[in-house]
Amino acid sequence: MRWFWVDRFTEFVSGSHASGIKNITLAEEAVDEYCPGFAMLPPTLIIEGMAQIGGILVAEHFQFEKRVVLAKVGRAEFLQPARTGDQLTYHVQLDAVQEHGATVTSVSHCGDQKQAEIDLMFAFLEPGRFTDGPLFAPGDLEGMLRMMNFFHVAVDADGNPVRMYDNL
Repeated sequence: MRWFWVDRFTEFVSGSHASGIKNITLAEEAVDEYCPGFAMLPPTLIIEGMAQIGGILVAEHFQFEKRVVLAKVGRAEFLQPARTGDQLTYHVQLDAVQEHGATVTSVSHCGDQKQAEIDLMFAFLEPGRFTDGPLFAPGDLEGMLRMMNFFHVAVDADGNPVRMYDNL
């Protein structure tokens, strides 16, 4: 993944839910250039941040053995912009897992104010479909998860720390 739209995980419960934060700064070109004179994180990148958390939540449910991709934004409602200096808190709930995909519901808060609500659908890529092999080079996904403090907060359904997966 080239761009991170989540700074770190703050909570992760396997098969249930995950939370993370995103700090909005002028250091990111997308914030500075999206709406000149009104620095804000573009709504599409808020969706992407929630999709990154949701995709990891779904992929971890399958021990990172499935190739999980964002397939559809079902509903997206933005209640206020995310401006520089804001810290967004993302909460993602795993709603349903089926044979070919999964759905999550996500909410973003800025302080105690609801900022956005987004429903996302993920698909599992079959081998040989669209791209062969893994979506990440060996070690890249593990490195990304470490940078985002995933292994510091991730627990299984019983509250035990999530183990390192062999295929990361």
